[in-house]
Amino acid sequence: MNQIITLSAQVPVVGQYDTVVCGGGPAGFIAAIAAARQGAKTALIEQYGFLGGMATTGFVAPLSVFTYNNEKVIGGIPWEFIERLQAMGGGLIEKPLGNVAFDPEMYKLCCQQMVLEAGVELYMHSYLCGCTKSADGHIENVIITNKNGFEAIGGKVFIDCTGDADLAHFAGAEMLPDEGKPLQPLSSYFILGGVDTTSPRIDQAMHHNRQGVNCHCESIRDELVARREELGIPEFGGPWFCTTLQPGVVTVNMTRTAANACDNRDYTAAECRLREQAYQMAAVLRDNFEEFKNCYVLAVAPTAGIRETRRVKGLHVITAQEYVSAFRYDDSVSRGAHPIDIHVASGPAQNVTFLKSPAYVPYRSLLAESLDNLLVAGRCISADKTSFASLRVQASCMGTGQAAGVAAAQCAASGRDVRKADVAALMDTLREIGTVI
Repeated sequence: MNQIITLSAQVPVVGQYDTVVCGGGPAGFIAAIAAARQGAKTALIEQYGFLGGMATTGFVAPLSVFTYNNEKVIGGIPWEFIERLQAMGGGLIEKPLGNVAFDPEMYKLCCQQMVLEAGVELYMHSYLCGCTKSADGHIENVIITNKNGFEAIGGKVFIDCTGDADLAHFAGAEMLPDEGKPLQPLSSYFILGGVDTTSPRIDQAMHHNRQGVNCHCESIRDELVARREELGIPEFGGPWFCTTLQPGVVTVNMTRTAANACDNRDYTAAECRLREQAYQMAAVLRDNFEEFKNCYVLAVAPTAGIRETRRVKGLHVITAQEYVSAFRYDDSVSRGAHPIDIHVASGPAQNVTFLKSPAYVPYRSLLAESLDNLLVAGRCISADKTSFASLRVQASCMGTGQAAGVAAAQCAASGRDVRKADVAALMDTLREIGTVI
């Protein structure tokens, strides 16, 4: 039996806000901008010293999918960010899908600038570790820890953009079951320099601009699969390559391992395995493919790419049938167009289903059943495992973040329960700022 100790502390409340956003990834920084632009006094809490989440801590590229069937799917603030990033020289919009290759350092700078310009107050290097609630279950404060010690941040409305539904979990929200299926595996991206990016094979593979096509490098994959035992290759996927906009440099997505990223010990062991795999895979590419003969590892992502952990049980659970049929809800607030993309942890298989039309996301899927002042956005929204396998990507996360940010600001201003928001007013505002709903 583990020893139990009891801690008690006086925790200072260091700020009171209309909207408090937890997590500064694609959903979170967009949510914070959206709320602040609607007039809400907004705080954004982030565990790292920079924003961007999986894009900048995980090197997950490209950002996908912003357009589909030659029509914009994710608009408004997310698209403003993309256009600004491209204008800075840090992004490349790949038509017709609107997949976006990017420079991770420029991404950090661009989203930081937009967040600060909106008037958002940042709490960086701060780890969310709990919350306080009133007797009736209303969230009053989130608890963070940083170099100052434990601190509390009060708010009227909170948005969980942690990816792993950490705030919702701390607040006691019910999570969706695993449906008897394993979690999708983790992957650590790595960046290689010294690659012959002028090679037709690599040039085609690192530009993700073909709708209805899985953009992995098939010829390299075929050889890796055929020679896996001979070369001692561990579990892998893809490989997928993406340009960083620098000559001779590509991101590589091919490592994978099974793990639950919500379990600290499991996650730690998985990241150690993945870091080893990154160097192992780099050596395999260098020793066996002409384009990589001079390659070297520039960086391994500081954080493993997480595809799936906890998902909140919302007022509505998006089903696979609704998603693939592009069912349009009365309270649709965002869209999704990425393929339904289910990776397996054992073996190189990947199950991909391409959509005929972009799908819809209802406001009700951003709400936990039992909490009156919590919205969720990004990877922890209420969707079954199949629809979630599309919605988990970054453009979709930005879209739900935008909807949650506007909704939070409106509910904070009116004093409404988020479950009783004026959805018509929300949808009108979203259209006004360019959201495609």
